[in-house]
Amino acid sequence: MQIYLVGGAVRDQQLGIPIRERDWVVVGAAENELEALGYRRVGRSFPVYLHPDTSEEYALARTETKTGSGYHGFEINATGVTLEEDLSRRDLTINAMAQDTDGRIIDPYGGREDLQNRSLRHVSDAFREDPVRILRVARFSARFWDRGFRVADETLSLMRDMVTAGETDALIPERVWRETESALGEDRPDIFFEVLRDVGALAAVYPELDALFGVPQPERWHPEIDTGVHVLMALQQAAALSASREARFAVLVHDLGKATTPESEWPKHLGHEERGVRIIKPFCERLGVPNRFRDLAIIVARYHGLTHRAAELKPRTILKIFEDTDAFRRPERFADFLTACEADARGRAGLEDKPYPQAALLRTALDAAGEVTAEPLVRKGLKDDALGEAIRQARIDAIRKK
Repeated sequence: MQIYLVGGAVRDQQLGIPIRERDWVVVGAAENELEALGYRRVGRSFPVYLHPDTSEEYALARTETKTGSGYHGFEINATGVTLEEDLSRRDLTINAMAQDTDGRIIDPYGGREDLQNRSLRHVSDAFREDPVRILRVARFSARFWDRGFRVADETLSLMRDMVTAGETDALIPERVWRETESALGEDRPDIFFEVLRDVGALAAVYPELDALFGVPQPERWHPEIDTGVHVLMALQQAAALSASREARFAVLVHDLGKATTPESEWPKHLGHEERGVRIIKPFCERLGVPNRFRDLAIIVARYHGLTHRAAELKPRTILKIFEDTDAFRRPERFADFLTACEADARGRAGLEDKPYPQAALLRTALDAAGEVTAEPLVRKGLKDDALGEAIRQARIDAIRKK
C-alpha cells in the first residue's frame, strides 16, 4: 500500500500559499484493508474514507468511465488502478499532481509547468464528462486571477463546446449553488461569472444575470452604461469591502429587475427594485439558495436606491428602512446591507474610490434610534399600540437630532 498527497494541497504547496485541506490517494490497497486499519467509509458511490486519527480524506485510486447521463452515469473501478491513472481523471493539470512520503512530486501531466506559466489547463478530454468542471474552472479563475492565472485557450474552447452541446443542462441546482457559494468567497468572485459568460455558460446556468448584459443605464449615474458590466464591477467592490458572501450575493442580484424594463423606457429603470425582488425569490428557490442569502438580497434590491439618497431622506423614512430591514434586531445583517449598497455605488466606471458617507449617516442614525427604550414610556402608562407609536416617534426624534 502506497499513500500520496494529491490535488490542491500539492498545488498550493508549490505556489507557496497556505494549504486549505489535504486529500490523499491510496494505491495498492483494497477496501477491506483500509477498514481493517480503522478508516471509516464516507463515500457512497466512491471509495472514500476518513483517517481514524486526522479525519482527512483518503480515497482508493480509481478510474471513472462515463456510461450514461447525469451524475450517476459512471462506472467506478478501484481495483489495480495506478496513481497516474487516478490523476488522469482530474480536472486541471495543476490539480493532477501528487507527492509521495519522501516529498517527491509526481507530475505526469505538466502541472508544474502550468503553475509556472499561470495556466488553467484541462488534463484530458475526459473533462467533458462532468459539466460541473466548467464551474470549477471558473471558480479557480476567481481564486487565482490576481496571481496571473488564465484559462488556457484549448480549455476555453472545450468548455464552449460543452455548453453548445447542451451538457450544462445536466447540472444539478445544488451543485451549481455549491460552486457559486464557494466562488463568492474567492478573491475575485466577479471573474467566476465573467468566465462563465465567456464560454456561454452564464446564459445556461444564470439566465437572469446574463440578461443584464446589453441593458443600458443613464450615463450620468453609470458611466459604464451596461448593467451587466456594472453588476460585475459592483461585485468586485463588494469583495474588496467585505468577506461576507451574503453581501456579495446581494450585490450580484440587486439589479435583476433592470432586465425586465421595456426597451422603450431605456435607459431609465423606474420600479426595477420591486421587479428585482420578484425575480430573486424564484431564482433562489430554483437553486436552493439559503434563506440568509435570499433575505439580504431582497432588502438590498428593494432599498439600495433609497439608501443612496440617505442624506435627503426624512427621519420617518429612515426609520422605515430600519424597520423593514429589521435593523434593530439584525445589526450584523444591516451592516452587510450597507456594504452591498456601498459596493453598488462604487461599482461604476471612475467612481471606484468615491466616498460613501450614506453608510456612516445610517449607522449613526441607527445607533441613535437604538438608544430609545420603552421603560420611561411604560412609566407614563403607555401600552399596546400607544406604546408602539410613542417608541416610533421617540426614534424619529432621535434620528432627527443626529
